Amino acid sequence: MMQQVRHALRPVLGGLVRHNLPARGASTTTAAAPAKIEKTVNTVTILGRVGADPQLRGSQEHPVVTFSVATHTNYKYENGDWAQRTDWHRVVVFKPNLRDTVLEYLKKGQRTMVQGKITYGEITDQQGNQKTSTSIIADDVLFFRDANN
Repeated sequence: MMQQVRHALRPVLGGLVRHNLPARGASTTTAAAPAKIEKTVNTVTILGRVGADPQLRGSQEHPVVTFSVATHTNYKYENGDWAQRTDWHRVVVFKPNLRDTVLEYLKKGQRTMVQGKITYGEITDQQGNQKTSTSIIADDVLFFRDANN
């Protein structure tokens, strides 16, 4: 059974590419590959609503599309009152065909499901201050239409 799982995951795990620099605390090595390479898994799936129309960023040589997705958690206080917490997720799309499709068809308020991997990094703002950044690098984006449309 484990052999079948390993065989099934090999195409999925073998082709992952890192698109940005490692975050603080992460490490990168440039020495020769170790004798045994350990497989790891970094997957995330979110289902929510798009916060704003996707934006094309980067350069002409290295374009990227970014957008945000809101997810909600509902919880109940002991007194019976309900509350909702909203989390915002930054999504980046590097894949050319997916990038173009997201830019053309995904709109603010639309329900969407994003599958990809989570990544951490640092961004330098216009004043030169470094801020930590968490993003989801999209491997797949599913579009949902409201029943009204």
